[in-house]
Amino acid sequence: MPKIEVITSLSHPGVEVFGTLTEAQLRNRLEPSQGIFIAESPKVIAVALDAGYKPVSLLCERRHIDGDAAAIIARCGDDVPVYTGDRELLATLTGYTLTRGVLCAMRRPELPSVEAVVRDAQRVVVIDGVTDTTNIGAIFRSAAALGIDAVLLTTTSCDPLNRRAVRVSMGSVFLVPWTWLAGPVGELNQLGFKTAAMALTDQSVPIDDAALMAEPRLAIVMGTEGDGLPATTIAQTDYVVRIPMSHHVDSLNVAAAAAVAFWQLRHRS
Repeated sequence: MPKIEVITSLSHPGVEVFGTLTEAQLRNRLEPSQGIFIAESPKVIAVALDAGYKPVSLLCERRHIDGDAAAIIARCGDDVPVYTGDRELLATLTGYTLTRGVLCAMRRPELPSVEAVVRDAQRVVVIDGVTDTTNIGAIFRSAAALGIDAVLLTTTSCDPLNRRAVRVSMGSVFLVPWTWLAGPVGELNQLGFKTAAMALTDQSVPIDDAALMAEPRLAIVMGTEGDGLPATTIAQTDYVVRIPMSHHVDSLNVAAAAAVAFWQLRHRS
């Protein structure tokens, strides 16, 4: 039987991961192997468990213990504590009403090297300086659905295991291999990739350019909204690419642009 602990106050030992710890504290930069992230909703938690992520504890509304969360609780095993309490208390703890009544604190994995992540990849995306958690989640969801083999993020980008990014991705962050890219984008040439910056410049080619689409291994570089990709990053890439548009619209939301790019530039065997 799972260990059910009824909490009656916000200071109950063990629940701090769900409320009082900041994202930086959850990531535990000093000891990454001890880092935690929060997955929300039974469906997303199930995807994480399927992908091999390890649960640490659960926070669940009382009414969902034998309902929506029952299968998740059973999968986590008897040694994973399940904290429960009144809905109002849990909302006060977390700062929001729980989606379908359950959160799961999970252990962060040790991330692989860039070389390992892209070794067998034909299409990768580089997310450069995107800090909006919703956009990060949406890009991962499109990457999983539209044939991207791996995701690389610059260290100026948002953490993919941020709670909201995980939720928006619907668990896709657990399906696509990813890691941080500490060096310049140009280094991907040494790993066998041509690089394509999504940007509007005088030198940009349309996204259906024949040579671009025929590249056997391609890294698609997406920048933040507003400022876009830095000029130094664009200068390192092999292609600068634009999405042709109508009605004098000059750009798309980065998540929407990523979905278009992933579909058009997908690997065709």
